[in-house]
Amino acid sequence: MFSLKLKGRLRSFERPLIMGILNVTDDSFFAGSRHMGLQACLDKVGEMMEEGADMLDVGGQSTRPGSTRMSDAEECDRVLPVIEGLETHFPSATVSVDTYHSSVARHAVAAGAEIVNDISGGVMDPFMLSVVASLDVPFICMHMKGRPENMQDAPFYADVVTEVKTFLEERVLRCRAEGIVHVMVDPGFGFGKTIDHNFELLRGLERLKLQDAPLLVGLSRKSMIQKVLGVSADDALNGTTVLHTIALLRGADILRVHDVREARQAVTLVSRS
Repeated sequence: MFSLKLKGRLRSFERPLIMGILNVTDDSFFAGSRHMGLQACLDKVGEMMEEGADMLDVGGQSTRPGSTRMSDAEECDRVLPVIEGLETHFPSATVSVDTYHSSVARHAVAAGAEIVNDISGGVMDPFMLSVVASLDVPFICMHMKGRPENMQDAPFYADVVTEVKTFLEERVLRCRAEGIVHVMVDPGFGFGKTIDHNFELLRGLERLKLQDAPLLVGLSRKSMIQKVLGVSADDALNGTTVLHTIALLRGADILRVHDVREARQAVTLVSRS
């Protein structure tokens, strides 16, 4: 299906991958994903690896709607000990750092991260793309309208699928121009979108498939599930699995998830269908 350069060598993948979420913060929208302290993080990663995670996304900065930004120094203090711990205890794990600070990306890769995942697609930090290019690691480019602190203030699109696709196409071209070889794209479900926008994106997911840019989706336990079903994030696992299945059928290459076992089961069953 696609290839990524990881640990200095090219790896090819023939099935969708599972990216497990590791939030090193006490401010994530889903309480079950908050893991403070190195041992708690290592325990959670051990569980996700056993359940079939292909990669792990480590983030110290909350990006939920209305969240408050922390400095790059504070973010480093949170994520670097965890990434170093994963390198020591799980040396075979593929680790992504979830950050929009280029300085955090640089330090995280030095500590053992192999992928940079930026919710702004390199927009919030003008040095991000050149830094990622110099690090020679894959980059996840996500679409977000606005910033986490204001992104849900009445977002408007004339055609959300077309506008998101145009943004992702332009950013991929910019990444290539900067020298980033391996780029993944993420439509950014829940980031500057209403519930209707999110479902329009899901219906149009096949249109967001770009050449040589694997498609990552982050639907896990999000408000588009909670609000439609009238449940909390704690009770949104079943809805998450339903949307993961739809996303896989419409071309998703990577699922970014809180619940690895259930996502792996969805991948297995869809691949047999």
